[in-house]
Amino acid sequence: MSLNALYVDFNSYFASVEQQLRPELRAKPIGVLAVLAETTCCIAASYEAKAFGIKTGTLVREARKLCPEIIFVEARPPIYVAFHHQLIAIVESCTHVEQVLSIDEMMCKLTGSQKIPENALKLAATIKRAIHQQFDYMHCSIGIAPNTFLAKTASNMQKPDGCVLIAQHELPSRLYGLRLRELNGIGKQMEARLNRYKITTVAQLYAANRQQLQTAWGSIEGERMYDKLRGLEPYYLKNARSSLGHSHVLPPEQRNELGAKAVMHRLLQKACVRMRSYDLLASKIAIHVKFRDSSAYQALPSWGIESAISPTDSTLRLTEALEAFWLHYPKAQHQPFAVGVSFSGLVTADEVARDLFQIKPLENEKKLSHAIDRLNLKFGENTIYFGGAHRALNDAPMRIAFTHTPELIITDD
Repeated sequence: MSLNALYVDFNSYFASVEQQLRPELRAKPIGVLAVLAETTCCIAASYEAKAFGIKTGTLVREARKLCPEIIFVEARPPIYVAFHHQLIAIVESCTHVEQVLSIDEMMCKLTGSQKIPENALKLAATIKRAIHQQFDYMHCSIGIAPNTFLAKTASNMQKPDGCVLIAQHELPSRLYGLRLRELNGIGKQMEARLNRYKITTVAQLYAANRQQLQTAWGSIEGERMYDKLRGLEPYYLKNARSSLGHSHVLPPEQRNELGAKAVMHRLLQKACVRMRSYDLLASKIAIHVKFRDSSAYQALPSWGIESAISPTDSTLRLTEALEAFWLHYPKAQHQPFAVGVSFSGLVTADEVARDLFQIKPLENEKKLSHAIDRLNLKFGENTIYFGGAHRALNDAPMRIAFTHTPELIITDD
């Protein structure tokens, strides 16, 4: 089996973009924050900060203890998205980008003579050189392997600015030096689950048969892992999205019932726009609120509620569901700290049997939703919005999830 995938992973992406644009930050420990506040955590860290043990999720106060010289900067998602599209164009100028996997990762399918190891390595060098010519402080690690999974694994084996090739004849021994958690798809909970099945090393994982891995995963993902470890590209249904949502840590001034509700409405409206962009409908909605003791800063039990609904992408209908949920909000003295909303049971319109008695209202709501989306796209976010979010228009700004990259929007008028 020949080489088929070249994986490009940009190192410490958010922090590197900041250092690229602001030379005074280069070679210094940088922590990127969603908001400049002492109560938040790092969403990214430069390699200089990582050397002190700072990583995604490190609290600001803990980061200061680990590295008193750390510099915190506020995240600028629109700029990261713009850089993302420029970097895609640079890689595309060297070879076709087959798949964009996140804001800082993309996969190129090797074809023809590119499958020859020395040519694949030359292509990797060409990509690195092209990036450096335009952005001298942006670095990437490149992995080359028979499939996407192993190419990603290879890209993680030498950071920053590395290039690792895993050939078919090197399997499985090339993987034996890795820990289970170093394989994509195996997190803390999955590792614990595998351990219960007496799988504690990559060698034991590789030795397990299809049925054993299917049992350990409790799903077809176990069989897919069996194939991925052997250099095969498993089959996935395209656009098989099962859920989506948004969550947000409340700023201090919104840590009350009215503020939490307003931010919840803001999140719901953002999620509706995103869901419509995928041409999907939600058949279940859920909300949750996390509380904490404002004096001791200790986490307290959270509250949440969910319900099945008739499949819809209507902001109006989903807002009505949120309002009905909020009637059950616990009247406790504890301070709301974070809120979230999620849609699940996502289906396409073709999968839904429509109610013949509601065709006209549904069509009108659909026109309304798309008209609002178009106006906000043309004239700017929050040009038109549902009133429930009025108190939170400046909260929950654009965020970049690792598995979803916002589009770069360019309009002619």
